[in-house]
Amino acid sequence: MALEDAQNEIDAAFTRDNLKGPGFENTFAGATSFLRRRYTKDLAQADVAVTGIPFDQAVTNRPGTRLGPRAIREASALQSPDAPYGWGFDVMSEFAIADYGDMAFDYAKPADVPARIEAHIAGILAQDCAAVTLGGDHSITLPILRAHVAKHGPLSLIQFDAHTDSWADDDDTRVDHGTFVYTAVKEGLIDVTRSVQIGIRTTNDDPLGITIIDAPEVHRIGPTATIDIIREVVGDATAYLTFDIDALDPAFAPGTGTPVWGGLTSPQAAAILRGLAGLNIVGGDIVEVSPPFDTSGATAIAGAHVATEILCLWAYPRR
Repeated sequence: MALEDAQNEIDAAFTRDNLKGPGFENTFAGATSFLRRRYTKDLAQADVAVTGIPFDQAVTNRPGTRLGPRAIREASALQSPDAPYGWGFDVMSEFAIADYGDMAFDYAKPADVPARIEAHIAGILAQDCAAVTLGGDHSITLPILRAHVAKHGPLSLIQFDAHTDSWADDDDTRVDHGTFVYTAVKEGLIDVTRSVQIGIRTTNDDPLGITIIDAPEVHRIGPTATIDIIREVVGDATAYLTFDIDALDPAFAPGTGTPVWGGLTSPQAAAILRGLAGLNIVGGDIVEVSPPFDTSGATAIAGAHVATEILCLWAYPRR
């Protein structure tokens, strides 16, 4: 059946008539959407919308993450059309997943972008649809959190990152990818007692009450013990998961703006994400994939896998 479909399917991003089911289109051909899902703005039949925020004007180092959503979509075509390995169910067949496309904005008015992101995500959530977002730099997570909190109330934050992104900034007019956690805590968006940051390996003297499992600790105790800590901290709280690709060591994800050595390996990240199955994760994002520095495509491939894992984490308790 797969061979027959591969011989006949093309441009399924536009031609498939169902939001559910695998896609066997040739990897090297056709229009690329995330996991070959159908592009649509009509979410009436969708359970989850994957959307891109191609914004990178808040970075402190190398730019290029505005190209991240496009690269992640293309890399997702490399994944098997079969059920994601190790989950025991096929999220693509059991749930209706749409590619909602990217958010439009005026690049010459960066100060307007956060409010636009919040409205964009709120518009998805208002249709009783979950949102998984492809970034873009990490500043996009703050308005995404605002939209989710408006629907779900204060959230637990599960953050994979080399940086805490909690540097103090009381200037409300600034848009900065290194301060979104500080602002989220200040606004009461996240419950710090139920929040955790994994993979940290840069200095910030004030953790704001958030549990930190830094990269050396992950290496020392291993994924299983790391999972146990995360699950204990988060418990049954409603959670949002944000994954900065620089949580991975540059050997596994060189295509990012602020790489830091000593990070997580791909196997560690995969195991930890898989170990969070059953937590009440209502949404998530993958950010900071910068294709200009991703000469092999490995970073975009990792980003596409992370986005797929977020979809599975959202779906797992909702089957």
